[in-house]
Amino acid sequence: MTLDEFALYCWSFLPVTKKTIANYKGAYKRNISHSLGARELESITKREVINLLAPLAAPNYFQTLMALRVIYREALSRELVKESPVATIKAPKARPKPQKFLTWEEVQATNFGKYDGHIKFLALHGLRWGEAVALKQTDLYEDKVHINKSMYGPTKTESGVREVPYFGYFTVFPKSRVAIAHALAEHGVTIHSLRKTYAYFLKTNDVHVTTAAKFMGHSDPTVTLKIYTLVRDTEIDDVGIRLRNTLAK
Repeated sequence: MTLDEFALYCWSFLPVTKKTIANYKGAYKRNISHSLGARELESITKREVINLLAPLAAPNYFQTLMALRVIYREALSRELVKESPVATIKAPKARPKPQKFLTWEEVQATNFGKYDGHIKFLALHGLRWGEAVALKQTDLYEDKVHINKSMYGPTKTESGVREVPYFGYFTVFPKSRVAIAHALAEHGVTIHSLRKTYAYFLKTNDVHVTTAAKFMGHSDPTVTLKIYTLVRDTEIDDVGIRLRNTLAK
């Protein structure tokens, strides 16, 4: 059986979310199929895979390696191969660059045109894109946003099912993120960075990190803590003023 044939078979039953399957399929099509897809599963070597992965940027490398790992994991379980050529290939260590984000005050003061309400809603409620697209007016009641699904099906994790205080601006979201992403790109930020806006909004209003983790749908509070440690230059100035006032008393 060829790699292409078995990969196509795998996509139909893997116990992962639709979004993960889409990521695997994309990485496979971009980086694997054209060079190794027609080869027999057993004939592909570790060296060939390493050479295929070598020129890829870290995120693309990681996604491509994960796609191959699940394919060969399933091939091993069905005794189609004796060993996996990717089992001992290490994933790259990600060194993400600090991502710019806007404070709520900056978002509030900006007019994003047609998508102004959508962007302000995301900044004030911290939903992931898929969660926002799946949201309906009936999910807003008792002054809360009730989040229990995603455009891909269930929420990303069990902790993704949550309630957050509602502050307004809800408008039904378009299925495509392209136009909203473009509106934000003009200001040097992304849709995902609006979750940082929300986290920073919670932090500067003295919301405890464990509560913020619940509001953001993080299963691990240390993920939220990484955002809570972000410090803006203006925050340093404000803290300096408060500390000087304390010392002057």
